[in-house]
Amino acid sequence: MAHKGPDFATPVRRVLIALLTLVLIALFLFWRIDSPRAEAMRIAIIDRVVPGFDWAMAPVTRMGQMIGGFQSYARIHQQNQELRRELQKMQAWKEAAVQLEQENSKLMALNNVRIDPALTSVTGMVMVDSGSAFRQSVLLNVGADDGIVEGWATMDGLGLVGRISGVGRRTSRVVLLTDPSSRIPVSVLPSGERALLTGDNTPLPFLDFIETPGNVRPGDRVVTSGDGGVFPPGLLAGQVVQGSDGRTRLRMAADYGRLEFLRVLRSHPAETVVDSGAVITPGDGGLIGPQMPASPVEAAAADPLATGAE
Repeated sequence: MAHKGPDFATPVRRVLIALLTLVLIALFLFWRIDSPRAEAMRIAIIDRVVPGFDWAMAPVTRMGQMIGGFQSYARIHQQNQELRRELQKMQAWKEAAVQLEQENSKLMALNNVRIDPALTSVTGMVMVDSGSAFRQSVLLNVGADDGIVEGWATMDGLGLVGRISGVGRRTSRVVLLTDPSSRIPVSVLPSGERALLTGDNTPLPFLDFIETPGNVRPGDRVVTSGDGGVFPPGLLAGQVVQGSDGRTRLRMAADYGRLEFLRVLRSHPAETVVDSGAVITPGDGGLIGPQMPASPVEAAAADPLATGAE
């Protein structure tokens, strides 16, 4: 077994620790002495020692700057997320404001339409568009509870849209002028020519039974004539255009692509003759000639099924 020599490491370590402790205590006491001479010595030591440690303080300073930069980036990221959320809210409010502006403009357009003062109206909102290849109609959220009667005319903010065909308690169906079953007696201005506006499932219904087609030109205004008591007279329907098939057609005044609100016009029934004896007949002095047959427009408006059969 090998013999171990004397252990000098432990006593030397103890001596060094004791000396270091004495030096630290002396440095502490020296740094705490409140004396002008000690203060001058401290300042001299700081001026000599501290500038030499700039290389050691550089990493610490750099690390502090990096930590401050990361904290700043974290605050900026948080602010960016808050701004994104506020921007999404603002976009939602903007979309709501645009929709309200559109609805307001449509309602104002409905109020600005000039119609007969004797015609009152009920405004309804379009719920369902049931347009198809065989039927053109929309559904309104007003019905019999609101006083709606079948056959009444409907308009948007620009022109005539159609007529009421089918009334429920709270809903009603509007057959559009483009529907094949729609036949409306109209008058072409300024010539005053009478015609029948007939739908054919196209955006441009055609004008039929024109007495003098030469008097009808593209751009002429077309209004309801009131013949047959179908619609009140003077309601704007659109303008005359020349179709690609050569037929005289109508460009609708109503915006069929954006039907949201419709005005249902309350039509008053025509006066009926109670005392038939008061009517002047041809036998009463010949004041009125022989009774003339009804015009094709009136006949077609009164009996659309017969016209379709022809």
